[in-house]
Amino acid sequence: MYPAELTEPIREECHEIGLTELKTPSEVDQALAKPGTALVYVNSICGCAAGGARPGLAMALAKAAKKPDQAVTVFAGVDKEATTKARGYFAEYQPSSPSAALLKDGEVVWMLHRHQIEGRHPEQIAEAFKKAFEAFC
Repeated sequence: MYPAELTEPIREECHEIGLTELKTPSEVDQALAKPGTALVYVNSICGCAAGGARPGLAMALAKAAKKPDQAVTVFAGVDKEATTKARGYFAEYQPSSPSAALLKDGEVVWMLHRHQIEGRHPEQIAEAFKKAFEAFC
């Protein structure tokens, strides 16, 4: 478990960009049972989350013409049960963090893996999110 002084600023950043944090398996089930599109961002304490994934997602959510009906996050390595539950919705994909899945009516229509985040600039990651939103939202 990571200390709160490390995780709280990250949680706050997620709230500021418009993500709803899911901390329990039941919160995950309730959120993902809703019809429509849902972006599930698997948050991480690592550098590629801080330097690429979260800033890129923030840009995409701020600038995209189309957006998912809901944008939620689970925190890998912190809220382990909620993360495991969320990953169960896209179990056919290798777990990675950070990562993101876009679901439409409960079915995965797009996935962004850690290897697609590492080494990329936030603008490139934002563009990947925006293209997915445009195609599926």
